[in-house]
Amino acid sequence: MTGRRWWHVLFAITMLVVVFLSLTSYSPSTANRVGALVTVGVYTLCWATFGRVSFGRFRLALPFGIVIVLASGVLVWCSPSNAIVQGISFPLLWTIFDRTRHAVIANVALAAAVFVGYTASLGFTADVAREAAFIEAISLLGSLALGTWITRIADLSQERKTLLDELTAAQDQLALLSRDSGVTSERERLAREIHDTIAQSLTGVVMVAQRSQRELAAGNLDGLAEQLELLEESGREALAETRSLVAASAPVELGAGIGPALERLAARFSKETGIAVTASVPSGAAIDRDTQVVLLRCAQEALANVRKHSGARGATVTLTMGDPITLAVHDDGSGFDPDAASTGFGLPGMRDRLALVAGRLDITNTGHGTTLTATLPAVVVA
Repeated sequence: MTGRRWWHVLFAITMLVVVFLSLTSYSPSTANRVGALVTVGVYTLCWATFGRVSFGRFRLALPFGIVIVLASGVLVWCSPSNAIVQGISFPLLWTIFDRTRHAVIANVALAAAVFVGYTASLGFTADVAREAAFIEAISLLGSLALGTWITRIADLSQERKTLLDELTAAQDQLALLSRDSGVTSERERLAREIHDTIAQSLTGVVMVAQRSQRELAAGNLDGLAEQLELLEESGREALAETRSLVAASAPVELGAGIGPALERLAARFSKETGIAVTASVPSGAAIDRDTQVVLLRCAQEALANVRKHSGARGATVTLTMGDPITLAVHDDGSGFDPDAASTGFGLPGMRDRLALVAGRLDITNTGHGTTLTATLPAVVVA
């Protein structure tokens, strides 16, 4: 309880009560009344000048604590009824000292001072001493119990505040790390999307353009027209994929689902490369859109590897529904060593994309071609 306003109010009320008791209690002498009023004045002056700002400041708390102890003893000596001053003195001693040991010592000194004042006022007899000792023992024990309890609560509150501040700082740091991780993850996602869509589409455009040059050099205008039509179609698809990527929507238009999308991919790949690709897909596959996008991207990357590295004449794309779902892309090319270090982005990108949906990528090289198999859990939509 360190609110200065409430301490002002409690202190003022206590001093008014002490003044009233000093003037009206069992006919003390005029000297005692004057002494009590002077002590109240000194006590109040010390409070107003430095006592009210001594909370937690030992260099001010020590002299004010001495004032509290002496003023309380003198007031009780002037009139035993003034023992009510302990109602403000004990709590003040607990509050102005920031260490429990200092507060306990001050409380013991206050109880002793009030005991001395009580016995000096009523006469030091055995009965008076027993009565004063009993009263002050009860007061001291009550003050120590209440003070240590409140101090413990204050310490726990401070510990919790410290923990809360640390937790808040940790949450801020975690949020910062999460933002950094989100930025990195988004960059990786964009890299995968660009590699799986725009880069592959532009590769197809380059290949068609090269074929167009050959047709032009050979004077085959019919073949040139066909290649230019395919070039325009590839360019439009690359433009659509770019716009979709910028708009953060689906990278490709799946249309009627993964089956037709794989068939269109196989047909387009055959046109662009001359490699015969067949797609074997079930009809009406009811799987969620994210899974369809992952499957289509894996098929695109697998066929891109067929075009770049295999030297194959044909390939097959097979989608098998179930739980898990499998997508196998097989070619009849020269194959490669799946354990060799990969310097490209394609296979690591496929593995990363599949890992995001708890899937995996398996590569089999039989000596008569290569099979890439993507396996991922099914998420069926109603």
